[in-house]
Amino acid sequence: MAAVNREIADFLKRSRAQCDPERAGLPPDGRVRRVPGLRREEVARLAGVSADYYARLEQGRPITPSPAVIEAIGHALGLDAASLAHLRDLVGITDTRPPSRPPSVQRLRSGLHRLLDSLDDVVPALILGRRSAVLGANRMARALFADFEAMPVAERNYTRWLFLDRDARELFVDWEVQARAAVENLRLDAARASERQATQALVTELRELSDDFDHWWRQHRVHQRTHGSKRLRHPLVGELTVEYETLSLPGDSETTLFLYTAEPRSASAQALSLLASWTLAEPSTSPDRSRD
Repeated sequence: MAAVNREIADFLKRSRAQCDPERAGLPPDGRVRRVPGLRREEVARLAGVSADYYARLEQGRPITPSPAVIEAIGHALGLDAASLAHLRDLVGITDTRPPSRPPSVQRLRSGLHRLLDSLDDVVPALILGRRSAVLGANRMARALFADFEAMPVAERNYTRWLFLDRDARELFVDWEVQARAAVENLRLDAARASERQATQALVTELRELSDDFDHWWRQHRVHQRTHGSKRLRHPLVGELTVEYETLSLPGDSETTLFLYTAEPRSASAQALSLLASWTLAEPSTSPDRSRD
């Protein structure tokens, strides 16, 4: 069985197991459910396909369902937008042809570096690229999280830092929540045809070095968070909570700006202000970051 077919089979099985029969609109039939979730034939009936066809798809057989069938199966399984997009990517609907050339190395325009720097005295800001690579971080973000620009270029990755750096585990009060979210988001990149080889290299490394990552990766959950909160226990300013919002950059859907703020006049806002004043004189670690 091809690796991609195994991924499709695994995702469908886990999605089916997470479905609530009552929420799916299925009336009680008096049969004892030995395992949680829907039965295969129930998914097939809800999606309007034959039970044999769905069974072969969930077994990872080499079949290629149409976009309409994938939409119907996604609706039957109650998938959200991110999960449905992930299933489409796995099947190859969004990009059925292999890329004609390897994906280009992501670099930030000098204007984006200036944008990050202009936010230094306002909010911590990060720009992440494919596979959660840290493409840029302003002074406040480096002080709040870690000095990504001091790391080797190959190691400037938010998910890698989150799982493999002990300081990251100590920094986040809700480390498990943040780490699981990073895994679920990385799953979206793993299914994209142009990114599979590079993403697989990162995934293989993390599965070998982190039992937590391996456990959550095998759960095959996908979710794209565009906003939320992080609870920190900072070594300089103590405990604080920051809210984050994400902005996709125009013309580059694979690059995302993360902005972190705190509730006005709160203890967290005071902690951020104190952190800003303590790091105000920090020299730039990368005088010509556009060359990285």
